[in-house]
Amino acid sequence: MPKLRVLSGRKVVAIFERLGFLVAYAKGSHAKLVRRIGAEEQTLVVPLHKELDKGTQKAIYKQALAYVDEKDINSLFYSD
Repeated sequence: MPKLRVLSGRKVVAIFERLGFLVAYAKGSHAKLVRRIGAEEQTLVVPLHKELDKGTQKAIYKQALAYVDEKDINSLFYSD
């Protein structure tokens, strides 16, 4: 079973920026990422903590699966 990597909020933002998301704004300790595909606006919110809790990280991963193919982000969130 793959193990969840330990990631910071900024590292998660960098992962999604590589996939075409842009930081729309950062307010307090959270960043809102947006990607437009045609008329569809895809939005993710990422806390900018030094280390994300495993539950928070899994929730972001599951939300991202609505917009990104699992094979594109699985190896970035999980180690073999």
